[in-house]
Amino acid sequence: MSEDLYAILGLTSSASDAEIRRAYKKLARKHHPDLNPGDADAEERFKRLSAAFEVLSKSEKRALYDELGADAEKIGYDPERAKEYREWKQRAEAASAFDFGDRSTGYGDLEDLLGDIFRGRGPRRGADHEATLQVSFEDAARGTTASVEIGGAKGRVEIPMGVESGTRLRLGGKGAPGRDGGPPGDLYVRIEVAPHSLFAREGIDLVLELPITIAEALVGASIEIPTLTGRVVLKVPASATNGQRLRLRGKGITKGKTSGDLIVTLSLVMPTGGDETMREQIAADLRPLYEGQDVRGGLSR
Repeated sequence: MSEDLYAILGLTSSASDAEIRRAYKKLARKHHPDLNPGDADAEERFKRLSAAFEVLSKSEKRALYDELGADAEKIGYDPERAKEYREWKQRAEAASAFDFGDRSTGYGDLEDLLGDIFRGRGPRRGADHEATLQVSFEDAARGTTASVEIGGAKGRVEIPMGVESGTRLRLGGKGAPGRDGGPPGDLYVRIEVAPHSLFAREGIDLVLELPITIAEALVGASIEIPTLTGRVVLKVPASATNGQRLRLRGKGITKGKTSGDLIVTLSLVMPTGGDETMREQIAADLRPLYEGQDVRGGLSR
């Protein structure tokens, strides 16, 4: 008996779409091959999780699975074939109500159906398959080649440089095999980019939060920071403010012939050392620097 797809995700059939997404992301992170190198069980578990999510995350496929169970996969989650399956089942049930056996009615199991309802219809194109492929932030930025497997079929996917989450890539002829000499379907791969520990993404721009001290904000500083292509030195101007954004041209994501920027957001860190006397002295030394500045002038409007 086929394993229940909801059970693979630790859910029941009453789970909401949001619960399905949360369960998949949590378990996929836990069992991802990159985090479990050499663990064949984790790799197999990850494949089963991805296959279950591929069905349950699509409303039409989920509806067919809820109705037909494992038989939905046998008919390729094809709505037209599902319709013929229902009609075939109704005829079979009606015939059995009159105590006709399978031999006299010609109604056998699903395998018989798959041969019967499509016989004589000529070549038919195979169903399209869909899969979700998780890639690292770095691989998505620089482009890579990855392998996906669904329904026993494998394909090598070219991940273009600068790809974003939600991008759908088509692999022609890598879907379900055709019937009666028909061509195979296509495989559509949806890219899911893992988050980065340092960088956020705004289109083709990267955003990095850079903590700075009061002294560095006051007189300026040269600070070494990371980029996706190596470390560089950023010049923080004197009198820098909290939340100020500095831009490094061409240090973002490259997509096609265009490169984005690295936007560095300054985050002022208050000191935690020293005693009360020292803090009061420093505060007194800073007050003259604010002469002539109405720092809260905007609040009087």
